[in-house]
Amino acid sequence: MADNVDEDALYRIKEGDYVVLQRGDVFKAVQILPKKKVIFEKQWFFLDNAVGQLYGSTFDIVSGGTLQPRKPKDAESPADAKEAGTDNRNIQDDGKSQKLTRDDIENFKEQGLTDQEIIQQLVDNSSTFIGKTKYAQDKYIKKKKKKYENIVTILKPSCRILALMYHGREPGKICHLRYDTLAQMLTLANIHAGSKVLVFETCAGLLLGSVMERMGGYGSVIQMYPGGGPVRAGVESFGFPAHFHDTLHEFPVCHVNALLAGALDAAPEGPSADSTQSDAAGGEEPKPPKTEPTSGPEEVKMETNSGADDVCDPEKEAREKRIEAKAEERKVKQEEKRRKLASAAALLEGRDADGLVIASRFHPSPVLMGLLKFLAPSRPFVVYSQYKEPLIECYTKLKEQGGTVNLRLADTWLRHYQVLPNRTHPVLLMSGGGGFLLSGTTVAADPPRPAGAQRAEEPAPKRLKVTDADG
Repeated sequence: MADNVDEDALYRIKEGDYVVLQRGDVFKAVQILPKKKVIFEKQWFFLDNAVGQLYGSTFDIVSGGTLQPRKPKDAESPADAKEAGTDNRNIQDDGKSQKLTRDDIENFKEQGLTDQEIIQQLVDNSSTFIGKTKYAQDKYIKKKKKKYENIVTILKPSCRILALMYHGREPGKICHLRYDTLAQMLTLANIHAGSKVLVFETCAGLLLGSVMERMGGYGSVIQMYPGGGPVRAGVESFGFPAHFHDTLHEFPVCHVNALLAGALDAAPEGPSADSTQSDAAGGEEPKPPKTEPTSGPEEVKMETNSGADDVCDPEKEAREKRIEAKAEERKVKQEEKRRKLASAAALLEGRDADGLVIASRFHPSPVLMGLLKFLAPSRPFVVYSQYKEPLIECYTKLKEQGGTVNLRLADTWLRHYQVLPNRTHPVLLMSGGGGFLLSGTTVAADPPRPAGAQRAEEPAPKRLKVTDADG
């Protein structure tokens, strides 16, 4: 019984969770915090009442921005009770068929009518609704629901939902990486629990979070990042537990050549250097030597100056404390960064990574050639680019260099279909392209041999035996 309660708690919304709000085809990732106003699709509301409900629940937005669990709707829709016409040839779209005005609809909202009641009023006051076909009536109801329904669905974050969200709202942030292409990358790179994966991406952390989700908190993920620090905005939206982040490591790309050459210095500094640095940064100032007190007017002058110094002492001490605190904070950050660099370097030095995934706005050729050296033999790698020309260059270099097999350059094509009775057809609006993928497998290359040794190992040519014709 206790196990069932624990499993049920996993699917319930808790305070502090990261969730995804959905209305139609629009998504937004937020964190559930008490009394925090959330603005979604030009409406504001609070998520306090969602705590304790199951993921996937749909809520009505009532007055005051309060969420109320939506009751199961009736089997009949507003169009079921109406007659339907045979065709739409005599219907004219002149804007005069609807008797209700905008002011009337606003009055309905002020009176507290629900979205279903408003839609029913629109249907009743439409002079052309009865003459439309059944399919046209369903389309009209769907259009009005999208406009007037005040509902929101709360979903549990996943790589598919977040990929849909980013691709629909801000595709440029994820290099126009479509969700079906993301799924192919995870499959081609053989991402699984317990593996060691290298990830180089500039997709706001979406690809990194997808790899971590597929690994389930087991193994090691090494994020190779450009610039001053890694970007992980998308990883936070997944809402991973704490032990997931223990498997995540980071390593700057600018130090890859030094690591390959064995010249990377990631050891912590000695205590003497730390103390010298702290003293220079904001430690205590050397005390002046003691002098014997003098008498006369000089003593009066010194007492006057010391009184002025006493007045300024509180401000000076506060300033010195701020400087010391900033220096200490800077020192802690440097030590933490150095520790992370050393731990990631220890994982990379073995050159036994199980996979490599690249998706960035930079040219992939130099990054791919440098990071392939950290892969063990017979391990997969996959590179994504919005354009095929950079991947063609990578393909050519890999063919010339060797050490890889099963190279494959492909593009993805996706089209949605509307599946309804007697109305199944492809959706008119579709994505123009999902980018290109270059995938392959590493192999162990034989070391080059000297020319003389190669000739010595060649078997001697057989001599043909000539028989004597006279014998």
